[in-house]
Amino acid sequence: MVDIATRVWNHKWKIDPIVRSLIDTDFYKLLMCQSVFRNKRDVQVKFSLINRTKTIRLADLVDEAELREQLDHVRSLSLTRGESTWMRGNTFYGKRQMFTPDFMDWFENLRLPPYQLEKRDGQYELTFEGSWPEVMLWEIPALAILMELRSRAVLRDMGRFELQVLYARAMTKVWEKVERLRGVDGLRIADFGTRRRHSFLWQDWCVQALQEGLGDAFTGTSNCLIAKNRDMEAIGTNAHELPMVYAALADGDDALRQSPYDVLADWQAEHDGNLRIILPDTFGTPGFLDRAPDWLAGWTGIRIDSGDPAQGAEEAIAWWTSRGEDPRGKLIIFSDGLNVEKILELHAQFQGRVRVSFGWGTMLTNDFIGLVPDDALAPFSLVCKAVEADGRATVKLSDNPNKAMGPAEEIARYKRVFGVGTQERVEVVV
Repeated sequence: MVDIATRVWNHKWKIDPIVRSLIDTDFYKLLMCQSVFRNKRDVQVKFSLINRTKTIRLADLVDEAELREQLDHVRSLSLTRGESTWMRGNTFYGKRQMFTPDFMDWFENLRLPPYQLEKRDGQYELTFEGSWPEVMLWEIPALAILMELRSRAVLRDMGRFELQVLYARAMTKVWEKVERLRGVDGLRIADFGTRRRHSFLWQDWCVQALQEGLGDAFTGTSNCLIAKNRDMEAIGTNAHELPMVYAALADGDDALRQSPYDVLADWQAEHDGNLRIILPDTFGTPGFLDRAPDWLAGWTGIRIDSGDPAQGAEEAIAWWTSRGEDPRGKLIIFSDGLNVEKILELHAQFQGRVRVSFGWGTMLTNDFIGLVPDDALAPFSLVCKAVEADGRATVKLSDNPNKAMGPAEEIARYKRVFGVGTQERVEVVV
């Protein structure tokens, strides 16, 4: 087992680059990238880093030269032969050759495009522009780099024994969570913690802890590199990025209203089974379900990623029932800011009514709350989103207005088009 504290003490990032592979990313990014490559490869997009937690002044904490060095390292990466073989030959979600030869030929020759970096008001303005399939692959590495550089900045002045004790306490904290979850009947949990992890080595440790501690209840990890190295399932489907860009490209209100379903029609042409998971909250869940075509009710399940998760699950169950589907055969994936208490509560509430699974993210792979003075390692809300598509602004409404993004006039238009009424604000912690 890796001695994480010693590796941190040595401060030799050449040994431990923050992002060490193009597949050190979430599985859904690769699935979506192939879909974009197939359907929208010429669309020009702009991605931008957004720090929702303004009290964390990243530009004051993270050295610009170190940040540039890590970003430049990512631009030097390409698929290794072993990684290509894993993608081309492995079975994902029960399907061999999930990734097509033409996509793999393109991916094997890919180098990530340039970035633009500036400082403003204590924050970094980090942006990426270019063709959608290339630029979208910056999202996860950019987030992982900023999160880990912040961690390294906090840990830099700690002594060797102080680091050993810190990681011992953090490991104990994770294991206490495992013990609370162990043996819960029917529990299904996957690691979704790549984007806001404390570090790569820490995420890898957490995955191994869940694998040993939860056994079959642990279904896999969203991190492709860890899945490959640990010979486990790579987990993930799709994200808000697809409907946000499709919507930005739509001409007129009618096309805008139809765009979320165009996304899923394209997805259905490529995937079946447990990859047919609806993410309905990009422009408000109630309106999405009300207008959804009947063929979507036949999909496997729904992922709930904002708003009140119990309310979202009840809406999903009522929707399936109204469309003549038996909810007990459907899957609900909870994935928004989960902690152990919420996992246990939701599992108890919905077990037997629907199949339930949990994508456990930041509070698995970055829960150092209370372990250092001033809580300087507490997780915070950092995202990297598509903000433009072919020169048009993107919008996300969410079921939590605190997660909404886009120009105010476009947010108002989207709310009108999608019939979004009053929404309850929920604090965004991660």
